[in-house]
Amino acid sequence: MLINTVTDDALAWQETALCAQAGPEFFFPAPGSSTREAKQLCNACEGRLACLEYALANDERFGVWGGLSEKERERLRREGRARG
Repeated sequence: MLINTVTDDALAWQETALCAQAGPEFFFPAPGSSTREAKQLCNACEGRLACLEYALANDERFGVWGGLSEKERERLRREGRARG
């Protein structure tokens, strides 16, 4: 039961996330499409950092999470491995 509470707390940001008001296609655009609007919405969202942490911890490889694209998150992961 404690595990569920921790999980619920860790995902609480999703309840107020601005992305919940847009559709998934907004954050998972077709290859070659712009991610600019999704990133702008992310940057206005108070759950952005929690979303980014979730994406990095769960190795989300597609879409815009926490205001970063797949390539940007991969670059962040590589930089973190190089430092640590």
